[in-house]
Amino acid sequence: MRVEVDLDLCQGHGMCELEAPDVFAARMDHVEILDADPDESRRAEVEAAVQYCPTQALRIVEDPNP
Repeated sequence: MRVEVDLDLCQGHGMCELEAPDVFAARMDHVEILDADPDESRRAEVEAAVQYCPTQALRIVEDPNP
């Protein structure tokens, strides 16, 4: 899986960092993706980060060749 952020939507609320602190780092007005290709063992926390993003700025892109 790959994680992407739409910086036009992101406002830096930091919910993603609370859910997956090894993958996201909240900045003043945006999020920084620390690990764009997290290990499958982090799927639950990354999915929670995507789900709880207040602006729906995050998405998971599945690898077509796992």
